Amino acid sequence: MALGSDTGGSIRGPASLCGVVGLMPTFGLVSRGGVIPNSFTFDHCGPLSRSVEDCAIVLQVIEGFDPRDAGSIQHRIPAYRTALQRDLKGLRIGVIRHHWEEDLMASEDVSRAMAEALQVLKGLGAEVEDCRMRSLQHYFDVKVIIAETEIFTIHQPDLMARPGDFGADFRARVLPAVLFTANDYVRATREHRQMVAEMAHLYERYDAFITAGQGEAPRLDAHRSLAFWQRPNLFTAANVTSQPALEICNGFGAHGLPLGMQVLGRPFDDLTVLRVGHAYEQATDWHRRHPLLHASAEVPVLTPPPILAGTADDTDAVTRRACAYAAGRAGLTLNDEQFAQLLEGAPYALEMVQRLRHNHHYAHEPANVFHFPESLLTPQNRT
Repeated sequence: MALGSDTGGSIRGPASLCGVVGLMPTFGLVSRGGVIPNSFTFDHCGPLSRSVEDCAIVLQVIEGFDPRDAGSIQHRIPAYRTALQRDLKGLRIGVIRHHWEEDLMASEDVSRAMAEALQVLKGLGAEVEDCRMRSLQHYFDVKVIIAETEIFTIHQPDLMARPGDFGADFRARVLPAVLFTANDYVRATREHRQMVAEMAHLYERYDAFITAGQGEAPRLDAHRSLAFWQRPNLFTAANVTSQPALEICNGFGAHGLPLGMQVLGRPFDDLTVLRVGHAYEQATDWHRRHPLLHASAEVPVLTPPPILAGTADDTDAVTRRACAYAAGRAGLTLNDEQFAQLLEGAPYALEMVQRLRHNHHYAHEPANVFHFPESLLTPQNRT
């Protein structure tokens, strides 16, 4: 097994691409103590393993309250492994089909694998029907405005002192965050709270949810840093809703590489998520496949992807001035290449702000409202 952290898919994405199991537990179940923060709001810690049962074993050990983590939650720890079953009789599963058929069009391989997986779940006794939540773009906008603001703040002293020491891919993600204002951040956190609350009616109707993971892994030299800003991903929604999400292999594509599927659940019902994943694994053999390694295979020649997409010169004068002002106000001294990275991401960051809801009711609170730690409350206050 291995441990990972997941702010927008960094447990589930690698698990999907590698054909293994990755679990992002409910927010607060597993301590983040000692982990270098990415986003205080969205960081989760969880296991990656060969099987769902292995994930259940690891979760049993690592779950628990930790006062070092302000997001840690006191919660009764169930017997995860002993609750795993081979059938899904009586479970109601909602299929978030629009996430891979409308919001982010999946490949033919992924669509086929998802259709076959849903038939397996039905054969195991689950009641399966389509359902809808918000579009992936809505969740991605809220997550990026909050998370990139937080990670910029975490690394701001070093970004001011030595921006060139950060990787180009990191700079492409974090530098446009200087354009987000305190108003943008608070509006995003208010929308975050609304997104969590509006899931309640789905939790009443369904015990678990199914959506797609990633398709086959692309070549490393196909990576483009600007793509982070240009499109959402299939994992971010669960970070925003803070519900548990399990990534499992549900097939292989035309090039022989793994495909993935996500099982989501109600907050604090990680057990049901594991139960669904385990039953699917017992009915299939995808997780038992191993890569075919050839001793005589040659290492492919990879050309490092370009740092810039070449769109900085297209930036209009107003946006260019806004970027220069925001960078200066944040104390950044950027060279031409670094400033060009800021310019390339700027239009997408500003579009996210424009898509944010502007008409919150005055009483709509943000998701990160303050509360006293339990340790500070006297027995009288607790009653």
